[in-house]
Amino acid sequence: MIETVYDYSLADDKKVEKLLDHPVAMINHMVFPKGQGLPEHFSNSNVYMIIVRGTLTIQLDDQKPHDYARGQMLNIPNKVKMNVGNSHDEVLELFVIKAPTPVEYKED
Repeated sequence: MIETVYDYSLADDKKVEKLLDHPVAMINHMVFPKGQGLPEHFSNSNVYMIIVRGTLTIQLDDQKPHDYARGQMLNIPNKVKMNVGNSHDEVLELFVIKAPTPVEYKED
């Protein structure tokens, strides 16, 4: 078999799972029921968030929180303060791609 297959959870409970950790990219799959999310943190690479279900509520640096829905993708630069969560009734599911992988990231 030439390809590699990566399975991810199909459940609706809170989940943060690393699917791929490769020098060129890291891919995480996240599921957050209402009221769940990540602790406040700073991005540690170029971050791409792809919303596949529900609505993402995110506050970046000192901006007001914004909502992004299924079918949207965000691009967040390195070293941005992030508050990521689900404040809506529908379960939030997203894929987070960091490119390059944080340990490989070097600023110019």
